[in-house]
Amino acid sequence: MTTLLVIAKEPLPGRVKTRLTPPFTPREAAALAEAALADTLRAVAATPARRRVLVLDGRPGPWLPSGFDVVPQCAGGLDERLADAFARCDGPALLIGMDTPQVTPELLTVDFADCDGYFGPAEDGGFWALGLAEPDPGLLRGVPMSTAVTGAVQRERLVRAGLRVRDLPRLRDVDTAADARAVAALAPHGRFAARLARFTAAASR
Repeated sequence: MTTLLVIAKEPLPGRVKTRLTPPFTPREAAALAEAALADTLRAVAATPARRRVLVLDGRPGPWLPSGFDVVPQCAGGLDERLADAFARCDGPALLIGMDTPQVTPELLTVDFADCDGYFGPAEDGGFWALGLAEPDPGLLRGVPMSTAVTGAVQRERLVRAGLRVRDLPRLRDVDTAADARAVAALAPHGRFAARLARFTAAASR
């Protein structure tokens, strides 16, 4: 079975989702990040897995469901932190972030029987999911992160290493207020959508 990894930041005001401010306050942006993380963890908890791991920058809070191991992120750039997350795995692993609360157990249920890797492209040019049948940290180190070509470079790195790569559906990350509205519409019954609706209603009064 697959190990499911979620890499995340503790949702504290001023440290997460800063591109949501404005129109939201830092406290509201952090609350939206917390809701996105909670929805993501709920989907992971409902997905069959060998192990579920939260790779966290910060401390866990009441948003963390049972059944997760919590490990700290290492120092360094995002490529180093992703590489370190995979280095902790001794079998097939799928890693996602906290920016896609619309994710479902169906999307996260992967089978490496006829492929070596999974790649989930994001609309902003990055990626929302990366799966490796045999985790190799070297496949991530040195990939430029948070750019419009991050996803393309990462996928090419897998292909050049000889991996058979299966693509997952393209998803939209929550970075801006427009992203938040679009993603909430895709998952209208989640915590993220409910919290966004509450903040939007309060702002219109």
